[in-house]
Parts: sequence; structure tokens; C-alpha cells
Amino acid sequence: MKELSSILVQLSQSDSYPAVLATLVSVEGSSYRRPGARLLVTAQGRRVGSISGGCLEDDLVARVPRVLRTQTPEAVVYDTTSENDLVWGVGLGCHGVVRVLLEPLPAPPDWLAPAVRQVAERKAFQLATVHAGPDPRRWGTFWSETSESDDTVFVEAIPPLLALLIFGAGDDAQPLVRLAKEFGWRVVVIDPRTALATPERFPLADAVVGGPLSTILPTLETDLRTAAVVMTHHYVHDLPVLGALAGKPLAYVGLLGPRKRAQRLLQDLAGQGVSVSAELSGRLHAPVGLDLGGDTPESVALSIVAELQAVLSGRDGRPLRERTQAIHP
Repeated sequence: MKELSSILVQLSQSDSYPAVLATLVSVEGSSYRRPGARLLVTAQGRRVGSISGGCLEDDLVARVPRVLRTQTPEAVVYDTTSENDLVWGVGLGCHGVVRVLLEPLPAPPDWLAPAVRQVAERKAFQLATVHAGPDPRRWGTFWSETSESDDTVFVEAIPPLLALLIFGAGDDAQPLVRLAKEFGWRVVVIDPRTALATPERFPLADAVVGGPLSTILPTLETDLRTAAVVMTHHYVHDLPVLGALAGKPLAYVGLLGPRKRAQRLLQDLAGQGVSVSAELSGRLHAPVGLDLGGDTPESVALSIVAELQAVLSGRDGRPLRERTQAIHP
């Protein structure tokens, strides 16, 4: 999602045109990236996004001048199923077949404005990329409502941006904000201590909210693409925050601190009449984070983001060498 958001930002700049958009539309076998990966090459030669780990980009960029000159989309197939894939000059070593569509963008495409709007409003949408058929001039990316992928059209469902609510503006929240923004997530930092909850301390955060929790918590809006990490380090703050989150839709709730502390918080909430459902208990990750070792703020932030990514992907965070199934579905 971060890649597409960056491409949308670039396409919103008038000096980006003419440009060429490369979209990975199909994969058979193994590949570093999956369908939906995109690379934009602007008029000034700037690259935004990627199609592979770096092995296909140079070949694709070499095709850009012809696509710009002819103004005709071009489909490129890279077949690396042979052990001798070095003959292609790319040396993927992935043993797969990938198909990439290069489409010229002489001006802002019709789907740009609605896509920018949907991303800003954290709403889902779909893009369809036609990459085969008798007339290449009809190939390209379009706004889609109901289409499904087939041999000629790749349809990608773009989910809303993940919103990460970080309760706590201490120093250990700073690397968590930085790392979360690397994933392109929308990050909001919340803390009743207004001296800590400042934009100057969290310049990368999308919003920093300081003030009484009694005022802030009733206004919280969440959905199933929202995650929360509670790390105020103060029991009196964590308690009302968890109480406010108890009945809200969330993809993930992480709580910093020992397991016994989390159990006491849940017991105290129950004693206050807050309904602590089995669903919340199941979604609550306490202590928060994967067992990666390390006790620095940066290592804690890494363990939190790693666990959150695993939960969002439906994975358990084990080493890939222990995985018996394919890495990608």
C-alpha cells in the first residue's frame, strides 16, 4: 500500500508527465514480488516503486523510451523456470514466470483522482489492469467496481491504509512511529501529557493528540483496519485506554508490560463493569511484540511492528526456514 501511495503522490505532480507505469500482473511459480507490484518511471527518469528485488528494473526502464515514443502499452514476460535463467541477463534465480505491463501515461489517468481520494479517506477500492487482448492500445489500468481477474485482466483490491493508534508519547514511542511510517501506515500518537505529545517530538506522525483522556477517548473512531498499541507506562492511563478499546472494532491491540500487569488491568476493568469479551482477550497481545530479544527502544519497536505485520498477514512469526508451505499463497 505504501508503494501505491507513493506512486499516487508522484502522479499528482504535474512535472511527472509523460510517464510509464509498470504493473506486475501475473506470477507463475516463485517471484520476489506478487501481482500488484508497481514501478513508475517519470519524465525526469525518477523511479517510484519496484517490480522485483532489483533484477528486472533495469530491463524494464530500458523499454520505457519505446513505450513513450509509440504511446502503446507493452507486455513483457520474464521466464526464469530454466536453471539457465542467466541467459536473460537478469539472473532472477526465482524459477517463475512473471508478466509485466508497461503503459504510457501522457497525462494524469482518470483513476488518479478517485484513488487519491479513497486513500486519503481510508476507503477500499479496486484497480483493473488489462494486459492482454487483440488491441494493445486498449491495455492499461482502469478504475474497477465489480471486475474479477482472468487471463487478460488483473484486478487488485486495495485495502484501506492501516491506522495505528499509539497511546503513549514517551521516548520509546519515537522509533515505533518511525518504523510504522516505513510501512506507510497512518500513525496517531495520543497521550494525556501534553508536554510529551507534541508534533516536534513526533514529526513523522500523521497526528499527535494531547489532553485529558476523558475528552479524547470518547471520540476515538476505529475499524478492522485499525491497530492500537498501549504504552503509556502508567497504570492509571492504561486502564481507561483499554476500557475505551474494549468494545471497539480493532485488528490488533498490543499492551506494553508484563503479563501479570495485563491480567490485573483486565480484572480491574471487569470490576468497573467494563465488558471484557473473549474477543478482546484473544486480540490483546500482552506483552506486546515478538520474542526477538533486545531491550532498546528500537528493538522493542521492531518486535511490535513484526508481530503486527504477522497478525495482519495471518502468520505466526516463525522463521521462514521452518515453513512447510509456500511463502506466498
